[in-house]
Amino acid sequence: MRVKYILAFILTIVTSSVVLSQNIAENDSSNNSKSKIHSPQKATIMSAVVPGLGQIYNHKIWKVPIVYAGIGTLTYFALSNQNQFNNLKQAYIDRSNGLDDPYAGILTNQGILNEMDRYRRYRDITIFGAFLVYILQIVDANVDAHLYSFDVSDDLSLKLEPAIIAGPFSQTGANGVKLSLNF
Repeated sequence: MRVKYILAFILTIVTSSVVLSQNIAENDSSNNSKSKIHSPQKATIMSAVVPGLGQIYNHKIWKVPIVYAGIGTLTYFALSNQNQFNNLKQAYIDRSNGLDDPYAGILTNQGILNEMDRYRRYRDITIFGAFLVYILQIVDANVDAHLYSFDVSDDLSLKLEPAIIAGPFSQTGANGVKLSLNF
């Protein structure tokens, strides 16, 4: 029985967001000229070509250092893991040819192979992370461009609070949620 109320509550919240979303009319006086020329497609392409350029186009310049810090840090770790992998690979080759290596007495042949696998995995994970940051900054530029002319003034508010609702067929109140929308 409780599951029905939870599902009804979630359904109410989800459908209310569709009903309460803002639409910008063609003849609306608040629709200025800069929102008409601001293109989500342009922001997406700019951000795909040069990371951070879409954020600059959307006037969210503060996000650019975050983008480059994320991609740069993950690239640094990918290169570091690749260098460590190459060192271990060279040590394994040297050991196989009967030469001395820096891991003599520290790691066995199987130990070197295990470490090579570990650094290869770390490298692959960091490359995937850098790619993920790159994709997320493209999505961020697109979403910011779509919301560029969205009204976020102080006279809009949505307030959800618990309430006791009196039913028409019962003498006692029922627990519920009160939704107040102010324009």
